[in-house]
Amino acid sequence: MKASRIAAAAVAAGSAVLALSVPAFAHVSVQPEGTAAKGGYAVVDVKVPNERDDASTTKVEISLPADHPIASVMPQPVPGWKATVTKSKLAKPLTMHGEKIDEAVSKVTWTADGKGIEPGFFQKFPLSMGALPENTDQLVFKALQTYSDKEVVRWIEVPQEGQDEPENPAPVLKLATAEEDGHGSASTLTKAGKTENTAAADSGDGTDTTARVLGVAGIVIGIAGVAYGVFAGRRRTAA
Repeated sequence: MKASRIAAAAVAAGSAVLALSVPAFAHVSVQPEGTAAKGGYAVVDVKVPNERDDASTTKVEISLPADHPIASVMPQPVPGWKATVTKSKLAKPLTMHGEKIDEAVSKVTWTADGKGIEPGFFQKFPLSMGALPENTDQLVFKALQTYSDKEVVRWIEVPQEGQDEPENPAPVLKLATAEEDGHGSASTLTKAGKTENTAAADSGDGTDTTARVLGVAGIVIGIAGVAYGVFAGRRRTAA
């Protein structure tokens, strides 16, 4: 009886923890496919979960940061959704591939053609974007999520370092440096190649030395075996 009560309490506690933990991660987020490096290009997935039991997500709007405009933003076609790209004039033109650009994408909107994101499911909306800014460590994308019952959830609260996550956090994309991107300089790659070659040479020398030692040991053992056989034969003859 006592054991069953303990088990019931444990289940209840686990359910409570799960219920409290779900809102912490079930929100609109942005995740790079690979690494999003400063100054480079990346494919970024806008991940949208459905948090309602009685309504579907039918519209998603993602606003790009105005303080760090991105010249090129292209959505990948998603079955069942229509993507609309909105551009805005820039207060300060950007230079891209040697050309000045006076406008950039400010918002991308996806509207469902059918049922949208139903309860219990999520959807990814890929965006190809670049060049990513070099003078910041992160980009904040504010998002609006509209449900089939006309409810709009505003994911616009900017998370602050050292503070608890807000109730409706805005999606944040962390940017890596060029070195963290995994593409080292030519000199670095050359040094790495030399190191690998040296290691391979050392490994080869060690293997060759080991083989020689084993070969000599085999010869010594063979000679000892022959000597033992001759000695044993002599003893039998003498007897």
